[in-house]
Amino acid sequence: MTIVDDVKQDLTGAMRAGEKQRVGALRMILSELQKAQKDGSTDELAVLRRERKRRLEAAKAFRDGGREDLADAEEAEGELIGAYLPAELSDEELQVIVERALAESGAQSPKDMGQAMKGVMAAVDGRADGKRVSGLVRAALGG
Repeated sequence: MTIVDDVKQDLTGAMRAGEKQRVGALRMILSELQKAQKDGSTDELAVLRRERKRRLEAAKAFRDGGREDLADAEEAEGELIGAYLPAELSDEELQVIVERALAESGAQSPKDMGQAMKGVMAAVDGRADGKRVSGLVRAALGG
């Protein structure tokens, strides 16, 4: 079963339960996934990650602007989207992946950051945020 199918099932359940906010968020998710499919993209997880990131950035902007109500709504949508994503890697698991990728790529200085990041991000496969990975790689390379 694909993520689109899961979202459709959850949407039906939310509509039956009368959960208006959840219905709206699920419709948005479904729309973005279907739009990506129409454009030829088969990576549903990339779409979900992008949408979750947008929601979290919007929540931060709303908080900075003093709009707690809108920030809470955006964060709730971000959490709903996150429920369809694979579990995030722990710091220990991520550190092991970084060390292995650095050893395989031969990266030894901050100049090799791009090469190291390429290997780490491929191994992480979307289970960790790029900023978090970048920080660990930079620290490991002494940058």
